[in-house]
Amino acid sequence: MAAAPVPPLLPALAGMTGLQALVALALFAPGVLAPRLGIDPAGLGLFTTTGFSVGMAASLCGGLLAGRLGSFRVASFCALAAAVAMLCAATGGGAAALLAAGIAIGLACGPETPASAAILGRLVREADRPMVFSVRQTGNQIGAMVGSLALPVLAAVVDPRAGYVAIAALALLCVPVFERLRPAYDPLTRSAAAGFGLGTALRLLWIDPALRRMALAAFPYSASQLTLNGFFVVFAVTELGLGHVAAGVALAAGQAGGLVGRLGWGVVASRWMAPRLLVGLLGLGMAAASVLVALAGGAMPFPVLTLATFLFGLTASGWNGVFLAEVARLAPAGRIGEATGAVMVGGFAGLIAGPILLVAAAAVISLAAGYVLVGLLAALAGLSLFGDKR
Repeated sequence: MAAAPVPPLLPALAGMTGLQALVALALFAPGVLAPRLGIDPAGLGLFTTTGFSVGMAASLCGGLLAGRLGSFRVASFCALAAAVAMLCAATGGGAAALLAAGIAIGLACGPETPASAAILGRLVREADRPMVFSVRQTGNQIGAMVGSLALPVLAAVVDPRAGYVAIAALALLCVPVFERLRPAYDPLTRSAAAGFGLGTALRLLWIDPALRRMALAAFPYSASQLTLNGFFVVFAVTELGLGHVAAGVALAAGQAGGLVGRLGWGVVASRWMAPRLLVGLLGLGMAAASVLVALAGGAMPFPVLTLATFLFGLTASGWNGVFLAEVARLAPAGRIGEATGAVMVGGFAGLIAGPILLVAAAAVISLAAGYVLVGLLAALAGLSLFGDKR
């Protein structure tokens, strides 16, 4: 009996890239709208910390859910969770609304990366993984750029909460698209996780030094990405003296840098440099950019600041695709989704600790001090990846 033909890569790649764009748009919306809605760094920290705490637990389950339900059924659930998060946020900027929104967005952002890795890892050749995974990771930048440019304008012209409602509607429209793709692709991942429980996934990090170092590096890298994507608008308005729309434009430049980085670093890793070495160098780059923006941002002319945020995004938002391709290379055969979920525990830990560090720094010294601290941690993580020959 002939084996069933393997479905094409492109529809799955487009669908999973769209899912990440949607989740990123929802995840970063409160940070972009914070000045208009009166959300302070503590309230923003509550949303992000709750979201990433739930996301960390959900990430561990993402590969398992893809194995039991299929990657695109998981995508549908993620879209529904994003819609719920935005509707909760639209009810107000109080602690209860932000807490509920954080829980819901965690259920969206946690499983989507392992579920995506599970299906794309089964469709792409190993040599093409850095480029394909980098293309998929551009979804984060697409969603963040759209939010950075559109949400401040929508808030000024219509109403600050109109952005939340628009994102929720978009999320609901994505569900039938994912369900249409499900019959062709979900059989490839269903049952792949049988016998591979959460404990086994975590033991990977204990017994495999290379995966463990990747998980540890994901901590400050993710925190550095959050300082740009989640807190830059508040930082630019309160400490750099920019207007809300100008801060959104500067953040969009950072998102554009991340988009260029995710594609460009994929080419570099595919042709000229080992992914592990490149990921280490990116840690040094994001540290330099973070410290530069923190210490000199207020004195920079606006065009120079946008260039600095572009370089910040090039590194702090550009590392993910090459990073995940390297995790896929290191993962045991057939366990890409589960290994990705285990390694991303470190990433979510950084996303949880990042807001705490920034809010604490803002209360004691300034947000700029938090940017410097996170940058130094990213530099140490980048150095730790040099010299690994596996």
